Amino acid sequence: MSDLPVHLDIHLIRVLYLLLCEKSVSRVALKLNLPQSSISTSLRKLRDLTGDPLLVRGRHGMVPTLHGESLLKPAKRILDRTDCLFAQLSFMPEYEGRIFHIAAPDYLDSQFLPSIVAGVRRESPKSRVVIHGLGPKTDYIKLLSDGELDLVIANWDQPPQQHLHIFTLFEDQIACVMRGDCAYALRTGPNEMTVEDYFSLPHIAPSPMLPGYFGVIESFLASQNLRRNVVVESAYFGLIPDMLTRTDLVLTTGRQFMRFYEKILPLKSFTVPIKFPLMRFYQMWHERMHHGPEHIWLRELVSTAAKSLLAK
Repeated sequence: MSDLPVHLDIHLIRVLYLLLCEKSVSRVALKLNLPQSSISTSLRKLRDLTGDPLLVRGRHGMVPTLHGESLLKPAKRILDRTDCLFAQLSFMPEYEGRIFHIAAPDYLDSQFLPSIVAGVRRESPKSRVVIHGLGPKTDYIKLLSDGELDLVIANWDQPPQQHLHIFTLFEDQIACVMRGDCAYALRTGPNEMTVEDYFSLPHIAPSPMLPGYFGVIESFLASQNLRRNVVVESAYFGLIPDMLTRTDLVLTTGRQFMRFYEKILPLKSFTVPIKFPLMRFYQMWHERMHHGPEHIWLRELVSTAAKSLLAK
């Protein structure tokens, strides 16, 4: 064998494999759509690198040497692995498992995240789901860009755009809800709340859950130079429905969130006498995840869960 350093490229290995299979320079040139002179040059390089003629004349054309035959299977293995490396990746959820990190506030519809988890368990039983909370100190943009989060699901009036992809999941109308047997609820119909009533009633509001973001309701009121009478602020949004049942407090939130609680708690909804914008919920992800097959699958599953939510 020659003392030349072995610097093989994939093209040269492919030529080697085809020459050993086809046993013809002209047929290999035809298959690769290259001139015969190019294949002959490659054969000379291969002979120099291996120190063996690789193909010699036989009775009915060219035949591989013993050393040439011994290189056929290794060349095939290299090409197969290379093809796998550069093939379009796929994700088979029923057979493969991934860990999916999803961040969301707890003011989402009570059935939405459970539907997502149920979908993952049903379609990809080997996968794991980690649900992360969102708080004022959560740098979700950094966590997305670092790959520590796959998705953030939340609502923004103006979603951030820093290398992020955004997809609208659903919209929700804003309504008021309070204990059904409190004095105001007993004397007022669902569509009879006045603007004066709204601003005089005692309100409970969630603490800001995202840095620098005060929610659709507070942001809209501030833009109109208006302020409601917030007497309780809670970082635990999921506990607010139970707080309503024990007080005279009023909550302004999306109808989707309260729909579940109205079925199991003695609460009453009112049409808000102010034209708030819709609460718009998004799923958001970073460019680094955009083309990942498992991530595409996850986003489609989340979108399907959102459509099912609206269909109920």
